[in-house]
Amino acid sequence: QVQLIESGGGLVQAGGSLRLSCAASGPTFRSYTMGWFRQAPGKEREFVVGISRSGGSPYLADSVKGRFTISRDNAKNTMFLQMNSLKPEDTAVYYCAASTYIGDYVERAVFGSWGQGTQVTVSS
Repeated sequence: QVQLIESGGGLVQAGGSLRLSCAASGPTFRSYTMGWFRQAPGKEREFVVGISRSGGSPYLADSVKGRFTISRDNAKNTMFLQMNSLKPEDTAVYYCAASTYIGDYVERAVFGSWGQGTQVTVSS
């Protein structure tokens, strides 16, 4: 099982940007499909973005298309989430996650490993 640690969260004004990082330790990071989820106060955790093992085929929730970009650096065992044009409704704890899915259709992945989360707060 892979261990995941998120960082980069903070407090920003609406319209600002943040870059989140997810550092992975454990066997063979490049073997995992990766993704980001978030959980706002009083709501269930929801899918945000996902990326295939090779770094291609990004898959984004409609709410963040055009604003968020996911990427990964397999040599550094790290995944990134670039968040631009942030809105107050983006406020949540953001979690990175890993899946053993080996295909190209990220929307089919089931995520079984989770980080502890990093807080993102967007003020109006």
